[in-house]
Amino acid sequence: MEKKNFTVSVYTENNIGLLSRIAAIFQKRHINIESITASRSEVNGVMRFIIVVQVTEEQIKKVAGQIEKQIEVIKAFYHTDDEMIYQETALYKINSADFVEDLNIQDFIKESNARIVTVTPKFFVIEKTGKRHETDSLYEKLKPYGLMQFVRSGTIAVTKNEMPISNILEQFDTTN
Repeated sequence: MEKKNFTVSVYTENNIGLLSRIAAIFQKRHINIESITASRSEVNGVMRFIIVVQVTEEQIKKVAGQIEKQIEVIKAFYHTDDEMIYQETALYKINSADFVEDLNIQDFIKESNARIVTVTPKFFVIEKTGKRHETDSLYEKLKPYGLMQFVRSGTIAVTKNEMPISNILEQFDTTN
């Protein structure tokens, strides 16, 4: 079977130590986590982890099953990129002198739909939201100018279709 990107959505109670146990499930199977994001979900008291991995469908089925065995996990789903709407955000810190001297930087900032977040006499910060290849492309364009700092968020994602978790979460919300 061919490896491809899968996004795992894990709905959980908000308990200390759960993230490390979920990460250990991937570690035991020698699966590298490409991206991980945690936030509250649409239901009060329920957290959602978004985990992106590159594996076979057989592997992801087993991993999702193992994750669901954790007591605090309400439900785990996995989806391909085609089934998701997803984005990442990246921040790029560049020396202000380079920005002022080269107008090309301003052009490809505009062309990439990035925005300038902060400007100081010493540096400026650019923010770009998009798919991984878009943030990588801007990184490559800015790299020759001496990136002072770079950071990228984990993937955030929603499914194109309604997930069956909605009814489970509604029941969870009424019991809390």
